Amino acid sequence: MGALPKQRISRHRQGNRRRHHYLTNIPTLVGCNTCGAPHVVHHVCPTCGYYRGRQVIVIEERRRRAE
Repeated sequence: MGALPKQRISRHRQGNRRRHHYLTNIPTLVGCNTCGAPHVVHHVCPTCGYYRGRQVIVIEERRRRAE
C-alpha cells in the first residue's frame, strides 16, 4: 500500500500550511546617485564603483565575446 491521501486538501488548508513560506531577508535596493543602477544600501555600486559621491573602485568595461 502506498502513502496516498484519503481526502483532497482544500485551498484554504493548503494556504494555511504554506503561510510561513515567504522570503524574510530581502536586501533593500536603492538607485545609485551616479549611474542610477540598483545596488544594496551602504555598499559600493557594482556598476560604476561609486559610493557616497566618490569613486571607490575602478570598474573595467565588460567586453562582449562577439567583438
